[in-house]
Amino acid sequence: MLTLGINASFHDSAAALMVDGEVIAAAEEERFTRVKHGKRPVPFTAWELPYHAIDFCLKEAGATLGDLAHVAYSFDPRRFLGDRAPDGRFTLPLQPSDFEAGPWENPWDPLFAAYVMSAPRLLTDAVPHHLRKRFAGVRHADAPYRWHFVPHHLCHQASAFLAAPFSSCAVMTLDGRGEQASTCYGRYRDHRYEALGEVHVPHSLGLLYERVTSHLGFLHSSDEYKVMAMAALGTPRYADLLREHLVVDADGQYRTLPLDLTARFGPARVPGSAMGEAYLDLAASLQDVLEETALRLAVWLRERTGEDRLAMAGGVALNCVMNSRLRDAGIFREVWVQPAAGDAGTALGAALWVDALARSGQTDRGTDTSTDGTVLLAERRWQMDHAYLGPAYSDEEIEALLQWAQLRYRKVENVAAETAALLAGNKIIGWFQGRMEFGPRALGARSLLASPVDPAMQARLNELKDREDFRPVAPAVNREDLADWFEPADANGGESPFMLFVYNVKPGRGERIPSALHTDRTARVQTVDAATNPVFHDLLQAVGERTGVPVLVNTSFNVRGEPIVGTPKAALEAFFSTPLDALVIGSFILEK
Repeated sequence: MLTLGINASFHDSAAALMVDGEVIAAAEEERFTRVKHGKRPVPFTAWELPYHAIDFCLKEAGATLGDLAHVAYSFDPRRFLGDRAPDGRFTLPLQPSDFEAGPWENPWDPLFAAYVMSAPRLLTDAVPHHLRKRFAGVRHADAPYRWHFVPHHLCHQASAFLAAPFSSCAVMTLDGRGEQASTCYGRYRDHRYEALGEVHVPHSLGLLYERVTSHLGFLHSSDEYKVMAMAALGTPRYADLLREHLVVDADGQYRTLPLDLTARFGPARVPGSAMGEAYLDLAASLQDVLEETALRLAVWLRERTGEDRLAMAGGVALNCVMNSRLRDAGIFREVWVQPAAGDAGTALGAALWVDALARSGQTDRGTDTSTDGTVLLAERRWQMDHAYLGPAYSDEEIEALLQWAQLRYRKVENVAAETAALLAGNKIIGWFQGRMEFGPRALGARSLLASPVDPAMQARLNELKDREDFRPVAPAVNREDLADWFEPADANGGESPFMLFVYNVKPGRGERIPSALHTDRTARVQTVDAATNPVFHDLLQAVGERTGVPVLVNTSFNVRGEPIVGTPKAALEAFFSTPLDALVIGSFILEK
């Protein structure tokens, strides 16, 4: 039984494919099209399905569209519509100025709904010509698979509790918005999921963070992580002002009250202009209030569920500083966060949910969890131990490209040892190995790597990537070496494989890895396991043997405004258009 999951309604378009309860492939559309986030989250782009990512997933299974049993789309237009189109018809203004306030929030919401409703037809009828081979022979009218519109936040929830290494857990989703919800709670126990409530827009922690991101001169639904990094440079002197507009009620509910950012905090920052103290303090205040609110919601959820483990998803759950405060608060014994916590992960969640329903014989039950709060699901056959679910390229494929491009390269027998020698020489390396990561973090498959020993390395990397000076880079360390360099090393079972939590550097160690630390002396650590990424594990071990420091700084293999490289061709383009010193791609090394 093949189940395809699709995310396409807002941004971070993605696809995931399951075979009989096992996830075999997942990827974001941006890695194939080279358009950041796949597309912008505006109504006019809702028709664009992740055709390239779907094509990859089908290829990985040796399948075509006609082999699918189920297609799960991570948005339910019926929930979004409600009773706003009783006769199935919409009215669109020719110009936004013609729009009159009514049941719609936005003049283009009807267009958005129409595009989403048309997704089943677009899957078969709007495929790009060069991809039609794996989509051929299927018409919407007689498609062999069953189509499912799955609520957006249910997909976020499923991407957490059906992927986490927990047999039972509380579940919390913090996001911008779905059809109606912005925050969602649940409990997973004994193969049963119980929905425990939602917070509806306009009340949204994610939308609040987006608004401040825009006020600070960054792109909303894209640059929120920059605001998180800025927060460490400021003082939360505006926290009380923000608290006046964020009220936490009982039963996991909260309200975001109207807030005029310009009136309260001054004019918005012009993109690219100087980062004044007031802007830094606003970022710090926002981060502080977000963390405080998440803690209060977590306390309620712990009491409500009785569970001592928490699984999280939603775009806000990519905030690793907030995650770490939840981890260290002791509310839950363990906290696990979906590595593709943003909207890309809803493609995975949609597939997981529909697969679990189908294997339990409840496909006809549908996806509504509101009438009966508890849903019995099939027994799990998979958990997300790693995020390496994207495409890989063989040495034969890579070498053929290198020869075609007439490039000078050398093939090596021991990639780890040869690369360690370059890194010990203070070189910056483009690292392209194995299957691509699913989610926004580079985790040692499509990474830029460097030694953290040189205090100037962070500045070198930020200049290479054309990034803001305040942006930190993250350290990678083998799991068995974590306790020697960072603390709390025993949290979450001594693992941080997805770079979603921050750690403190151990006393006396910071001076040896200055470029791996942020201004506040914390680090967003990735632990590497020999079982899930043996080549990267061997490299870290080899670097440690050469330098005495088994730590590398790891940042994504891209430059500002572009997606992480997904193909050998994209890796070569990035290598030759930046001051990278070397590219290690498969068994081959290219140097400048």
